[in-house]
Amino acid sequence: MNPIDRGEQFGRKGEMMKEYRIAVVAGDGIGPEVMAECKKVLAAAAELDGGFRFEFTDFPWGCQYYLKTGQMMPEDGIETLRGYDAILLGAVGYPGVPDNISLRDLLIRIRHDFDQYINLRPVKLLKGADCPLKDVKTEDVNMTFIRENTEGEYSGQGAWLYKGQPNEVVIQDSVFSRKGTERVIRYAYELAKKEGKTLTSVSKANALNYSMVFWDQIFREVGQDYPEVETHSLLVDAASMFMVKDPARFQIVVTSNLFGDILTDLGAAIAGGMGLAAGANLNPERKFPSMFEPIHGSAPDIAGTQTANPLAAIWSASQLLDFFGHEDLGKKILDTMEEMLTNHRHALTPDQGGSATTSACGDAFVELLN
Repeated sequence: MNPIDRGEQFGRKGEMMKEYRIAVVAGDGIGPEVMAECKKVLAAAAELDGGFRFEFTDFPWGCQYYLKTGQMMPEDGIETLRGYDAILLGAVGYPGVPDNISLRDLLIRIRHDFDQYINLRPVKLLKGADCPLKDVKTEDVNMTFIRENTEGEYSGQGAWLYKGQPNEVVIQDSVFSRKGTERVIRYAYELAKKEGKTLTSVSKANALNYSMVFWDQIFREVGQDYPEVETHSLLVDAASMFMVKDPARFQIVVTSNLFGDILTDLGAAIAGGMGLAAGANLNPERKFPSMFEPIHGSAPDIAGTQTANPLAAIWSASQLLDFFGHEDLGKKILDTMEEMLTNHRHALTPDQGGSATTSACGDAFVELLN
């Protein structure tokens, strides 16, 4: 879906101003707090450019909505979101609501129904961020994970037989279609070719003798179209080890839904913590809206205390700007984040060694951005 020009508003150059309609599902716990700062930064970025603006619409969906209605979103929620240019998601999860319901009936449903088959997660050590690894330089941690996002281990297929009986049996199936596997691998090859970087495929064919053997086969087949791209293949356990011992060997990484979920959390720990981790759920063809989110949890134990770190949500704002073609502003947000981490630590939240509240951190960020 392309951004729509609406109204009679004009930018600084006298041209019709673009308006991006953004659906905001702040969700649970600290979600509303960090999303407020994300919107604040996006509005400031638009003001800097002067040629576009954001129109935000907030939806009160999530676990609290579920506890009141029995649904994570209304039955027509997907149709409602379909009319927006993009979606911002804060966080999902709350005590008393089973994780499989909170995740599957909101986040995974949006990913699936809008065919957001690319999960794009940067694992980049920003200047000033703390890395727990010994003798690692900033430039050593600069990976982009391409995670398959709609099939694989999270497809929700299987069976539960003879519940509660001694012969109880649970079967969990993974779904790997040729179309779904090839398109995510091809996306990764295209990115590696465009950026002149190496591409590593992560699988587990020695144990998963159907799905991962198939994955490796498709990786080789697609690779024939990209002879200029240097490729590597690793088992997921070896990849986990090398991410810690030698992170510089990874540039572009492509992997399945489950392995990508796990490895990017490891990557977040390496690159300064979950408070600096963001992810984009992309429908590259733009037939449906894409979704941008911090990948930390809802942290209900600190919700309402204004101590949550908004930088991951702000990083997701940078990804949204990149997706809309404003890469200069997306980079400016990351540069500002590095400036804060390096020279303005006092304006950070406690998890990053500062003393600022969530809102004050966002205010300081906007001031530096300008």
